[in-house]
Amino acid sequence: MASEQQFDLFATEGGVDAAASLARDINPDDIPTSATIPVPPGTYDDLALMKTHCNQCQRCGLAPGRTNAVIGRGNPTADVMIIGEGPGQHEDEQGLPFVGRSGQLLDKILEAVRFDPKTDVYICNIVKCRPPGNRAPTQVEMAACRPYLLEQIRVVDPKVILLTGASSVKGVTGDKRGITKIRGQWVEWDGRWCMPIFHPAYLLRNPSREKGKPKWLMWQDIQAVRDKVNELRSQSV
Repeated sequence: MASEQQFDLFATEGGVDAAASLARDINPDDIPTSATIPVPPGTYDDLALMKTHCNQCQRCGLAPGRTNAVIGRGNPTADVMIIGEGPGQHEDEQGLPFVGRSGQLLDKILEAVRFDPKTDVYICNIVKCRPPGNRAPTQVEMAACRPYLLEQIRVVDPKVILLTGASSVKGVTGDKRGITKIRGQWVEWDGRWCMPIFHPAYLLRNPSREKGKPKWLMWQDIQAVRDKVNELRSQSV
């Protein structure tokens, strides 16, 4: 099964030497054609070739329905990476993540704690093509796109990763618990600090700012993220 044959970029059997050997044996032009072809670490020096590959990609059943592959926006060397679930209609049309109402709210949340969406964060999704009807991506779809995502993480090299929504958490860490049970909790994954947070779309459906409601909880979480980033930056000076 293709999803079971995915190449884990951060746990390559045989270590760095084995990964480098595998990279030499794979034609990068073959990567978009099949989910059974691994994406070795170091395949992409930057995200330009990945964007080309994603727009050619046939690794899962989402490919026929896309207008544009949605790779990312923001600063590709940012300390903070935000990973969403899947592109919606506006994202598919523009080829950029979080550009609809959810994205506008996300930008406001970031700006409220003095994160500039253009310079302080890099935003992407678990899957690069729009699932039909804006449904959640399936496990097979997430597995097919995971090698691209892991290469994005390697290239951007963020200090902190925010996982927006249950699919994002499941697709990155494998945790299948509901987002309401794990949001706001720091978890360490691949040597990075990650926090599950509510998806902005969920906040649009739950607009109350009362204490204990999703918007109030999100405000607590994003302040904790700001504090964590400040702490990590001070440690690296």
